[in-house]
Amino acid sequence: MRVMAKIALPVESGNQAGKDGSLGKLIRSAAEPWKPEAMYFGGFEGKRTALIVFGMPVLSDMIPFAEPFYQGMNTDVVIIPIMNADDMQKGLGKLG
Repeated sequence: MRVMAKIALPVESGNQAGKDGSLGKLIRSAAEPWKPEAMYFGGFEGKRTALIVFGMPVLSDMIPFAEPFYQGMNTDVVIIPIMNADDMQKGLGKLG
């Protein structure tokens, strides 16, 4: 299943992680095993935020994906199932 993870870092822990270099290391090491098809970074609601799109084979994979972010910097992690245009067309084709 394709998902998008929204990872938002609290300002204080994000500031410290930016200073000590651990922010980039955490993002790379946590995302790398999932082979993301896209990663975007920016500010959202006043927090440093990453949006990562990747395939999650089974729902229980939410735990090994999110845990490094929780433990590393006390982040907010939201995982959302998403579709591309082809997936949406297939779904719409099942309506009727």
